[in-house]
Amino acid sequence: MFDMNAAIIEFDKALRVIAGITPASRPNPAGIVVDTNLSEQERRHSAGLMRVNHVGEVCAQALYQSQSRRAYSPEVARQFVVAGREEQDHLGWTGERLKELGARPSLLNPLWYVASFGLGTVAARLGDATSLGFMVETERQVEAHLASHLDRLPPADKKSLAIVEQMRQDEALHGQHAQNLGAAEVPAAVKAVMRTMAKAMTAVAYYV
Repeated sequence: MFDMNAAIIEFDKALRVIAGITPASRPNPAGIVVDTNLSEQERRHSAGLMRVNHVGEVCAQALYQSQSRRAYSPEVARQFVVAGREEQDHLGWTGERLKELGARPSLLNPLWYVASFGLGTVAARLGDATSLGFMVETERQVEAHLASHLDRLPPADKKSLAIVEQMRQDEALHGQHAQNLGAAEVPAAVKAVMRTMAKAMTAVAYYV
C-alpha cells in the first residue's frame, strides 16, 4: 500500500541532497589542514575529481535511503541508515571543498540521484542478502576509486587528500559491516556492469 508520509520524507531527503543542504555530523578532516596555493591547472583538476566524489555521495544517499526503507530486517535497515549518515558527512565535506576550489557540483545530480534510488530499490526487493551484497561490491569499487584519487590529486592539495583518505577508510568499514551481516556474493556479470556504469558516471561528472 502506498505510504504518503514515507513518500514525502523520501522526496524531502532527495531535495536536500540535490540542493546540497545536508550538514555533516563529524568534523571535516580537512578542517585543520592549511590550504595551499594551487596552480589553475591543479585547481581545475582537483575540482573535477572532487566533483566526481561529490556525485558518488549523492548516489550513496539515494542508494542507502531506498535500501534502508525497503530492508526486510531491522538490523539490515539499521546498517544502511548508519552508513548513510556517514556518507552524508562525505557529501558535506566534498561540497565544502568544491566551494573552496571555486567549483560547482554536477549539474546532473538530480539524474544521478533518481538512477541510484532506482538501483537501490531493485537491490532491496531482491532480499537483504542481495541488498547487502550490492552494498559490499559498491563500497569495494568506491574504495578502489578513492585510492586512485589519492594518487591523482595534486600533492599540494592537502585538504582534498585528507577528505578522500577519511572517505576511503569509512567506505572500507561499510563494506566490512555489510559482509558481516550476511551479504551474498554479487555475480561477476553484475560487478562488470557496475564498473562500466561507474566509469561512465565519473567520466561525465568530472566535467559536468
